[in-house]
Amino acid sequence: MDDDDLGLDPEFAARFGVGGRAPCQLYLISPPALNEDFAHTLAAVLEGGPVAAFQLRLKDTSDEEVLRAAERLMPVCAAHEVAFILNDRMDLAKACGADGVHLGQGDGDPREARALLGPSAQIGVTCHDSRHLAMEAGEAGADYVAFGAFFPTTTKETLHRPDPAILGWWSTVFEIPCVAIGGISPANGRALVEAGADFLAVCSAVWGNEQGPGAAVAAFEDVLRR
Repeated sequence: MDDDDLGLDPEFAARFGVGGRAPCQLYLISPPALNEDFAHTLAAVLEGGPVAAFQLRLKDTSDEEVLRAAERLMPVCAAHEVAFILNDRMDLAKACGADGVHLGQGDGDPREARALLGPSAQIGVTCHDSRHLAMEAGEAGADYVAFGAFFPTTTKETLHRPDPAILGWWSTVFEIPCVAIGGISPANGRALVEAGADFLAVCSAVWGNEQGPGAAVAAFEDVLRR
């Protein structure tokens, strides 16, 4: 399967690292609340080290606030060649022109998102610890599947704790990338890279780093090398 089989724009696929087993990359998730200076913070973070994608995940926030945040942050991501992914809401992803959308199990079908967002959109699906859900997502046209939470996390409530072996199984059998998520830090992420993760999705380990989020991104560089 190549990038054309995945329905991806070649330039976008290359930016996001899709197609073949490239080195594991960082997938940055926003903090749960953003201050007025967050666009500047994000720019500084993206200059701290390589990041493949940024997901805007704002829960319990009005649609207008999400769209305003997207308007401020999308140019920052574009300037750093980082894919801008919106969490949950394919309708808002369409409205703001995001590069893609990440869907939870209750957020709609990837086929619906593809029809709405077009062939070049990056569509990811949360699959928890389920091989079955991941295969269903792949068959429905998802561009990546996400497994987790692998470690305890305070970012969101988690009910699933997959074994890292699921990453190796997926990466051996399928070419669609897999994302590892949940409590990942520079201290524990290496095992997931070695297990087969194509991306490490990180949140608290970056935004809560005592030395600053830019330093945290830089600290992941050695972890990400296969």
